[in-house]
Amino acid sequence: MPHLKLTIAYDGTGLVGWQRQAEGVSIQGLLEQACAELDGRAVAVAGAGRTDAGVHALGQVASLTLERTIAPDAVGRALNTRLPPAVRVLEAVVVPDRFHARFDARRKSYRYRIANRPVLSPFERAYAWHVPAPTLDIEAMAQAAGALEGPHDFKAFQGTGRETHGTERELYSVRVARVPGGDGIIAFDLSGSGFLRHMVRNIIGTLVEVGCGRRRPGWVVEVLEAGDRALAGRTAPAAGLFLVSVEYDRADADTGSKI
Repeated sequence: MPHLKLTIAYDGTGLVGWQRQAEGVSIQGLLEQACAELDGRAVAVAGAGRTDAGVHALGQVASLTLERTIAPDAVGRALNTRLPPAVRVLEAVVVPDRFHARFDARRKSYRYRIANRPVLSPFERAYAWHVPAPTLDIEAMAQAAGALEGPHDFKAFQGTGRETHGTERELYSVRVARVPGGDGIIAFDLSGSGFLRHMVRNIIGTLVEVGCGRRRPGWVVEVLEAGDRALAGRTAPAAGLFLVSVEYDRADADTGSKI
């Protein structure tokens, strides 16, 4: 019974997110359906992160066990023939039975994309938040973002609607930069031990308040220390968010991807 780790990329447009829902199409549901067809039985698929509706992934990780003996590369090909074009298995490898995509994850990295230009290309509408004006202050946002690095209670940036066992997380790095030749694209790269529901999108919405000049960089520290979601900025749209990679302690479980 091979225990497998899958690295998956998907376009979250029109999907209800990673987690299986009572209504709508989820990435987990699509994978479990494809695995059931391949293995001839119900297969439970665990994901490293529960991306929300409309959020994309370049390096989501899932773990599962098959009864059928099949080479890992053949698993990837077989699943891709059963999945819609918006979801693709990039890699399948055999891992120890103890490996769990969610509970063994040690580092997750996300990228958020903002199109800071007057007109948004129709080809970007599902992959960036359009902020037409004013020109966002990169230095001010980077200064504010730096204050979020390290271990903190991120209660002020937690979304509602999901139970959690605490709101303390550690952000290893938060970077803000204009993409060279990106025609106004600003990339926010965040890496941390884990993320609360809507945490990245709420951080981005808060940093944009600073970038627009409506708030000073030091205000972000005040929001963080107050722990009050009502004080932070808006929740940035889902379309601009990408789960880039998930990392693990054990060498046989390392995975990653790049935008």
